[in-house]
Amino acid sequence: MLIREARPSDAAALDRIYNHYVIETAITFDVEPWPEGRRAAWLAERVANDDRVLVATEDEVVLGFAWSGPFRPKPAYRSTAEVSFYLSHAAVGRGTGSRLVSALLDELPRLGKHLAVAGTTVPNPASRALLVRHGFRSVGTFHQVGHKLGRYWDVEWFERPLTEGPLT
Repeated sequence: MLIREARPSDAAALDRIYNHYVIETAITFDVEPWPEGRRAAWLAERVANDDRVLVATEDEVVLGFAWSGPFRPKPAYRSTAEVSFYLSHAAVGRGTGSRLVSALLDELPRLGKHLAVAGTTVPNPASRALLVRHGFRSVGTFHQVGHKLGRYWDVEWFERPLTEGPLT
């Protein structure tokens, strides 16, 4: 398995992976699949903002991706990165997510990031376990913040320091 920066040519594979979660699950709160072409613009925006999008590949097939982006748009938040990851069904349970998250977290301090945050729809025990395994701690739950698939969903939020020093 190879972990590398995403390329524009990966856009269709990222959409196939992501759109499954859009259509079939509440893991993402997007409700419409991403149309062809949107992902390429999203990748370009990530690069322009000095964020990261990493892909895991095997025999040049994209198995999953992890990305960082801004937590909120105000300038004082620029040292905090929101992170997320999505895997193809072929990659689940093989350590792919763990390798992607580890590689992404290693990159973020070099980008001047001090804190990583992530939200997971409840329930999502696999994503929760992966975050905890990588040093994230739960900081709370927003209740019924998303409505999808005919019901309301909670989102549990996590944080992980990326630089030295305790968080309060």
